[in-house]
Amino acid sequence: MKYRSLHCSSAKNFRPLSNILIRSKFPLRAGLTALLLISTGSTLLSREVNAGIITQEAIAPTLVAQVPTTAPVIYVNPTTGADTASTSTTQATPYKTITFAISQAQPGTIIQLAPGTYNSESGEQFPILLKPGLTLQGDEANKGQATLITGSGFYTSRTFARQDITILGDQDTTITGVTVTNPTQRGTGVWVESTNPVVKNSTFTNNGREGVFITGTGNPKIESNVFVQNKGNGLSVAKSAQGEIRNNLFQDTGFGLAIGGLSTPLIAENQIIQNKVGIYISESAQPVLRKNVIQNNTQDGIVATVNALPNLGTNEDPGGNLIRSNTRYDLNNATKTNTIVAIGNDIDQKKISGQVDFVAATVEPPSGPVAFKDVPTGYWAKSYIEALASQNIIAGFPDGTFKPNEPVTRAQFATIVTKALKPPAKRSVIDFKDVKSDFWAYAAIQSAYQSEFLSGYPGGTFKPQQQIPRVQALVSLANGLGLTASNPGVISFYADSGQIPNYATAPVAAATTRQLVVNYPTAKQLNPNREATRAEVAAFVYQALVNAGRVQPIPSPYLVTVP
Repeated sequence: MKYRSLHCSSAKNFRPLSNILIRSKFPLRAGLTALLLISTGSTLLSREVNAGIITQEAIAPTLVAQVPTTAPVIYVNPTTGADTASTSTTQATPYKTITFAISQAQPGTIIQLAPGTYNSESGEQFPILLKPGLTLQGDEANKGQATLITGSGFYTSRTFARQDITILGDQDTTITGVTVTNPTQRGTGVWVESTNPVVKNSTFTNNGREGVFITGTGNPKIESNVFVQNKGNGLSVAKSAQGEIRNNLFQDTGFGLAIGGLSTPLIAENQIIQNKVGIYISESAQPVLRKNVIQNNTQDGIVATVNALPNLGTNEDPGGNLIRSNTRYDLNNATKTNTIVAIGNDIDQKKISGQVDFVAATVEPPSGPVAFKDVPTGYWAKSYIEALASQNIIAGFPDGTFKPNEPVTRAQFATIVTKALKPPAKRSVIDFKDVKSDFWAYAAIQSAYQSEFLSGYPGGTFKPQQQIPRVQALVSLANGLGLTASNPGVISFYADSGQIPNYATAPVAAATTRQLVVNYPTAKQLNPNREATRAEVAAFVYQALVNAGRVQPIPSPYLVTVP
């Protein structure tokens, strides 16, 4: 099969050169409603909406929430605040709950949230129902890493009956700079129903079903958010919804985006990586996809099923999507009758299934070349990984990957530490029973032990193949560098501080105080006993080098900083 190789930015007058007719072996016949049922066990009503298909010209949102530059501000602090109506709210005298602040707010008000956890224990009543025209604002600079809203309550949807949601976005509202988690099995972080909120610069993680659900005739703007490790989907669009979904990261979840019903959202300039399926399009949905990076999803990049017909580019408006390195198919047309036109995208022609009229283009990644093909632009640890790789402290694999989510063994960690920090010996060497002199990491393990970065186990063993937990990695770095903390109580910053083993509290406090800790996707969640990944170890070790004054700091919203 032959096709032209074109650069997307200059390609004009595309003409279909190949009609790919590879019948899918993936019998996907489920709509979005059924998809939610399958993935979560939830029961949703599936009433049809008798609405016509919305034209492409109508895709861009026409209603955008506006916040006046002189908008009144209500301050909220879950730790120091008090819900007293007679008290005027200032930074010094804030309210305690978002719930109470909303009851006092007028349209156009900004509800400014202090860092902290907003949940039922702090007095919140869920769901949080925003009134029209309000702005709920945390810290946009770090995408709400220290401003956590966690909880769930019942909301009766006009299109999907009773739902478990955290926040309802109303007309002309803005949600920005917060982290939203709905931990229930059917939980949705933000529900948008026939309204036009702006949701930006926020983090959606560990939601039971998805981070954001858009339904009815919703027309929101979802921009510059992080959707990571949600159990069902990152974002779902249903019924006759439209809206603009731009410049977000969708990572490590079931389906990055699930698009169904008669919806026609614009999906542009997003990073959609390392999910099960990047974008699952069902029913009669016709989303418009432009300039997305859809890579390294464990099943398919894009799936179209039932009667879906995504717009992947035309002669006049090429798609510009980079859709490669997905495990099975980059583009899987599982519909029975539709032919997908995909003009001006960078797709592996060998990974296209079903009826597709395909014209190839060369699409440059958003910020130039990527050192490792599975560490794309926008990946949270990209700067740490590439900085250490440039110094030959860490390396990738022969196939050009780094495998950032793979665990790290104690032997591998010893090798990284000794390469990075070149530690001096502080104690005599010993021979571990399970580390022979011809073992590949023998010298590194000896050095890591002598420098007090790592120790052995009772019985004289080292367990070199054991995967190292995050807490052990941090203890190792703190002990090896001789770090101490004047305030051991600093570990209370972490929402899961109770999971830190007793032996590790002082070293973790030291590592926290000296800014060695990088927690993705939520700064306040340490996950001490989870296995450390290659990306996380790269971040910890880089911060150890910063502490030693050997490299310059890398700004990151996931770096833990405490007073």
